[in-house]
Amino acid sequence: MHLAGGGVRVVEDGEQDGEQVVVTVAAGEPWDGLVARAVAEGWVGAEALSGIPGTTGATPIQNVGAYGQEVAQTITSVRVWDRMLRGERVFSGEDCRFSYRHSRFKADPGRHLVLDVTFAFGRGAESAPVSYAELARTLGVAVGERAPLAAVREAVLTLRRGKGMVLDPADHDTWSAGSFFTNPFVDPDGVPAGAPSYPQPDGSVKTSAAWLIEHAGFGRGFGLDRPGSRVSLSTKHTLALTNRGGATTAALLDLAREVRSGVWDRFGIELVNEPVLVGCAL
Repeated sequence: MHLAGGGVRVVEDGEQDGEQVVVTVAAGEPWDGLVARAVAEGWVGAEALSGIPGTTGATPIQNVGAYGQEVAQTITSVRVWDRMLRGERVFSGEDCRFSYRHSRFKADPGRHLVLDVTFAFGRGAESAPVSYAELARTLGVAVGERAPLAAVREAVLTLRRGKGMVLDPADHDTWSAGSFFTNPFVDPDGVPAGAPSYPQPDGSVKTSAAWLIEHAGFGRGFGLDRPGSRVSLSTKHTLALTNRGGATTAALLDLAREVRSGVWDRFGIELVNEPVLVGCAL
């Protein structure tokens, strides 16, 4: 089921810097339109999530995140239709069980239909503290500092375009489902030499799926040189599996399996797909 109806309802508005604005957003509301409005109106907390295609109702499913922000930081509740109980339920942000690209909704596929999402944004002219180093460098600020909301949005859009992550009908690198594999969490001694390393509170370490793919021998554009190939890794970003025109699901999944197997053979780390697969499996 696809809910096409949109709408944004302001539930509570502090109207001054430092005070919250609470908004309830219909599931069918386009996500990037909501982010653009948030930036224009001084709602703080979604600016680094600019340029992500799809609907607002999809964002809590996998706890959408990018450039140091994720929706778990601002979601206060999610209203759903529970197909098992055949009725509406409202989950608080805590009850959504958000984690890295995951939630209770993703853990129980097919059960919950998101109806609307309620966010609590800060109020102000500047962003939340910038926590992503690449974004901070682009903005010319130190990690942990703030920047004007509009500047953060434009910087994120520029970075995403450079990686083929803003939809463009003329650019086949953008014909993808975004990053196909999540960044894996491994034991500290399981991080390959030279790989990015981000220690986690539980003692594990997050490393880069893109680095693993590239160093396993799958460079940007991998697959383009194969006669008749309709799929390849993006020429801009190794995490994206792209449709070069007329591709089939089977061909895309074959490429995904090849990459996943290559990373396992080289590093002993299993990559996990980020998009939810419907009617097929890796």
